Amino acid sequence: MFDGGFWNLVLWFFWIFAFVAYLFVLITIFSDLFRDHKLSGWWKAVWVIFLIFLPFLTALIYLIARGSGMQERGLAEAKRQQEATNAYIQSVAGASASSPADEIAKAAELLKAGTITQAEYDALKARALA
Repeated sequence: MFDGGFWNLVLWFFWIFAFVAYLFVLITIFSDLFRDHKLSGWWKAVWVIFLIFLPFLTALIYLIARGSGMQERGLAEAKRQQEATNAYIQSVAGASASSPADEIAKAAELLKAGTITQAEYDALKARALA
């Protein structure tokens, strides 16, 4: 396989790298095509058909013609995901976070009901005030 020596090995690694990079470009183009809601289904089908039959030329044309739109859609998607993450974090943090006064009041109710002892109440109160 590598009878030509060192430079054939280097060339082989280069082509593997180029192929993997090309696959990443195709995946990016396909994800952008189906993320774009302004483009009709027929135009998406035309792009896909051309990507199948003339892959290198079509990928190059797509990147030139729609490159700035790809960036805008990518940034919009990243922003949407960041907002969803922030909303989730706030909902989880807000659900479990309560004021020290609320925690002491809950502990006092447990003490009155006899569920916890005075020592446990004191420990809960100290933790809430810490």
